[in-house]
Amino acid sequence: MTPTEVFSIAGMITMPMWILMILLPKWKVTRFFIDYKVIPLALSAVYAVYIFKAIHIGGAMDFGSLDAVMALFTEQNAVLAGWVHYLAFDLVVGMWMLDQNKKLHIHQVLMAPCLFGTFMFGPIGFLLFMIIRAIKLKKQS
Repeated sequence: MTPTEVFSIAGMITMPMWILMILLPKWKVTRFFIDYKVIPLALSAVYAVYIFKAIHIGGAMDFGSLDAVMALFTEQNAVLAGWVHYLAFDLVVGMWMLDQNKKLHIHQVLMAPCLFGTFMFGPIGFLLFMIIRAIKLKKQS
């Protein structure tokens, strides 16, 4: 399989999980995928393959400067690994947010933008959730 095909497949398996988390967060199928981290685990395996390929081709990775990191992203396997890394970790954050919400009971109308924001912009969705979470916890105490 080519890196381009893997890139497409990674996106295709991630998108339905986000849709389930946003629209049907309490459905037993959604909860199964969240509880067992099925998609992030699959993405982690893909990441492992492509990060090792990138290391094999390009040698040790240097994260010590912006220029060094930019150089890493000139190798296709490294870029694919980086993208899959984002997909997996953003998904784990979204799942964590839903797990937190089992106790918080934030209305889904407020959770949806947090999840969508995490899906599209990672830290921005997480930040929004943490602000709403803080407000909710303050009201509960």
